[in-house]
Amino acid sequence: MTQDAEVDAIVRARIRGLRIAKGWSLDELAGRCYLSPSTLSRIETGHRRIGLDQLTTIARALGASLDQLVETAGDAVVIKPHHHPERGMTTWVLSGDDARNGLTVARIRVVRPASRRPEDQRVHPGRDWFTVLSGTVELLLGEREVLVHEGEAASFSTMTPHAFGARGGPAEVIAVFDPDGERNHVDA
Repeated sequence: MTQDAEVDAIVRARIRGLRIAKGWSLDELAGRCYLSPSTLSRIETGHRRIGLDQLTTIARALGASLDQLVETAGDAVVIKPHHHPERGMTTWVLSGDDARNGLTVARIRVVRPASRRPEDQRVHPGRDWFTVLSGTVELLLGEREVLVHEGEAASFSTMTPHAFGARGGPAEVIAVFDPDGERNHVDA
């Protein structure tokens, strides 16, 4: 199968998959994108070529971008951990390299307490968010110490010097970082 044929098959499957996920019949989607149901059926089944004008209209009706419909399946399925032994952390970046909104989502396993050295507390523009999946996280915000327990979440301005670590054993979090937070917490 050529690359063009692969992309064509992916686009058709995504159109059909999105339509079904929304619970729409061929008639419903056809009405929303001003095509006949038979034309839409032939597009989905590969019996009709998809014109750019049709693809744009179909994408808009489905609430998807053209990029989302045509992107190839080159994404990694298995996410490998990044070990940071010097920081006592293991990170799995869940959002991939193409996070469209500029935010990075990561699962982080922390095994060390937060460093209390002032030079280890980071400051950068933006906000950080995290939810504790297991254990307890100690969050240092300047001179303040906040304990965040399993099932709880935290959100804070990153203009405050901050650091976090595990309290009483390993802890795991799902964290959301803006681009500055990613550079300071994931890439550091």
